[in-house]
Amino acid sequence: MTSPEITTSSPTPGPFSPDHVFPAFMIGGTASGCGKTTITLGIMAALKVRGLTVQPFKCGPDFIDPSLHRMVTGEISSNLDLCMCGEDFCRAIFQQRMIDHGGSIGETVAVVEGVMGLFDGGHASSAALALALDLPVVLVIEAGSAAESAAAVLKGFELFDPRLQIKGVIFNRVDSATHQALIRKAVEQSSQIKILGFFPRNIHFEIPDRHLGLHMGEELPLNDGQLRELAATIETHIDLDGVLSLAAGRTSQPVNNRELSQRPASCPRVHAQPLKLAVARDLPFCFYYEDNLTILEKTGFDLLPFSPLHDQQLPEGIDALYLGGGYPELHAATLSRNLSMRASIAAWAASGGVVYAECGGFMYLCEELIDLEGKAHAMAGVFPATVQMQSRLSRLGYRQAILKRDCLWGKKGEILHGHEFHYSRIVQMAPEVETLYQLEDGRSEGFRIGNTVGGYLHLHFGRAEPAVSAFYHFIKQIQEKKRSD
Repeated sequence: MTSPEITTSSPTPGPFSPDHVFPAFMIGGTASGCGKTTITLGIMAALKVRGLTVQPFKCGPDFIDPSLHRMVTGEISSNLDLCMCGEDFCRAIFQQRMIDHGGSIGETVAVVEGVMGLFDGGHASSAALALALDLPVVLVIEAGSAAESAAAVLKGFELFDPRLQIKGVIFNRVDSATHQALIRKAVEQSSQIKILGFFPRNIHFEIPDRHLGLHMGEELPLNDGQLRELAATIETHIDLDGVLSLAAGRTSQPVNNRELSQRPASCPRVHAQPLKLAVARDLPFCFYYEDNLTILEKTGFDLLPFSPLHDQQLPEGIDALYLGGGYPELHAATLSRNLSMRASIAAWAASGGVVYAECGGFMYLCEELIDLEGKAHAMAGVFPATVQMQSRLSRLGYRQAILKRDCLWGKKGEILHGHEFHYSRIVQMAPEVETLYQLEDGRSEGFRIGNTVGGYLHLHFGRAEPAVSAFYHFIKQIQEKKRSD
């Protein structure tokens, strides 16, 4: 089947510019678990088979779905989070990712995957993002155990917020022609929303999950054969021409040139003299917001990836160390056995080297990590603390962190934005370890010992880019102090 040409309000498709309104749509769901991610990946894969470039995005603070998007499309998937990043950043980074392709309007389409149910999350919901970016919405409804009632669910979503452009619906886990006919008749009698397809139940496409969510894209939870089958199933059961048509019909106020010129993706480096930032990148440490890495690079950092799991020591000549979140608990025994890397990191921190660690990275910097079986694994030992895994979620939600004192992120009173999601807890922390952040729920976070800062909070720099410059200057000051000493 030949893909229809994607056009916009511009009279002639051509190279991207800030004035273009790009073809784009959101895939939202009625609730978590409705099959939204599988269908999103399938549509992305099918559009790739048609020869289109797919620019993916993820609503919300998710680390896993963007990695799956990249697995399928080969493109970096940006998080668009109104709470952490603000609307201006979301609009600008959306526009910039499309412009960075340098392709033509007829060849590229943006696919934004929603989070949870369409309206869940209030001002940070998928619906709020769709309104902010003027995105038409394709709604995924789990219909495996319903027929006419699925049409009632659709009608409720259609009426809940009339401002929202719900343009199409896909019913998931629908197997029989009779089942389809019952749903179709009920929808046609009650709704103006276009049925874009009925996706069958197929366990070959189920992505395995664990306590923090689905498996990461780097783990290849769907092999090439499964992706081809998924794309073919989408092409057979979903009206892709209809999907592309509603994407092409998007109308929006484009971001102006001045706003785009201020974004990290388009700016020259803020600081010309580069600093080398070692970044842990392997399966235990894989949770990074891609735009955070871009902001770090544009600020003046050269990012040097390394593996605490496999490498024996830190990269040579580094100026600072960044340990992101991930799954250290799943690799605790191997991390513990890598005595050379543990010693290398501990020595760096003890010498006054700057270290920043988030969630899983923070756990790795503690003395011990106790797994779900109760076995203790020795970690890097930078923080005099023990963390223990739990079978139930410990913390979840957006966080604003007010700096309690001047530190590597800036001056006392400045605000950082982030998200917290973890199953472990601190069971022991030495009292001499101070904290840098005051959270809105009254807790203190951001543990500091020497020039090492760690904690459970995953920061996003979309609304706090000056904090990255403060980080740069903090490291420069540490270097100058060491030289003077």
